Amino acid sequence: MKVGEVLPPLEIEITRTLIVAGAIASRDYQDVHHDADLARAKGSPDIFMNILTTNGLVGRYVTDHFGPGAVLRRVAIRLGAPNHPGDTMVLTGSVEEVDGDTATVRILGANAIGRHVTGTVTVTVPAPSGTAADARAEGGAA
Repeated sequence: MKVGEVLPPLEIEITRTLIVAGAIASRDYQDVHHDADLARAKGSPDIFMNILTTNGLVGRYVTDHFGPGAVLRRVAIRLGAPNHPGDTMVLTGSVEEVDGDTATVRILGANAIGRHVTGTVTVTVPAPSGTAADARAEGGAA
């Protein structure tokens, strides 16, 4: 992990099922996340993804990159253009800061109409076991 490291892009197809399932899983029963007619009556062209689903997808993006030992310490995101069914959101990121085993990653998620999500994720990535640092910590030679 080093400053400037670029995470590979992740394309996520935004389906009606993803939007509704994410809203149900996060117990967000707002009609704009599951009822297209009511969403349209409120001025949206269709249902749209809630922030908790976006938050989960951002977290997945970072932990998928850094591996199963990665621990999210802080996720700070801001929503912009909504994710509607039929969109594709592309997540991109880069390491902004590193302090020991902890990194701050700048995140951007964009769809066809603009930036859906921007923000930062702070993640801790423990060193793999069996390293020279582990050997020194256990009193062995490195």
